[in-house]
Amino acid sequence: MITSKQRAYLRSLANGIESIFQLGKNGIEEPFLNQIESALEARELIKITVLENSGYGTREASDIICEKLGCEGIQAIGSKMVLYKKSLKKPKIELPVEKKK
Repeated sequence: MITSKQRAYLRSLANGIESIFQLGKNGIEEPFLNQIESALEARELIKITVLENSGYGTREASDIICEKLGCEGIQAIGSKMVLYKKSLKKPKIELPVEKKK
């Protein structure tokens, strides 16, 4: 589980990236999930656009994908969602650490 400070940091990183997937009428199926999983392993932070014909709300789609893949839903605004999962092989993103008081 990530903290709100880490979530804010990841949101700031996500501002500069483009959507690499579109969730459309095929919905959330196994091949789509496999593509997302390999993209998360390679990039750690990805943005997905949810099309109107998908039948999903952005938050709903984010929750389903995160539950199936064990990733973190960082943001769901409008038709865009941002997902994060630390890479097992080559972690790139260094999350800020909470300071103990």
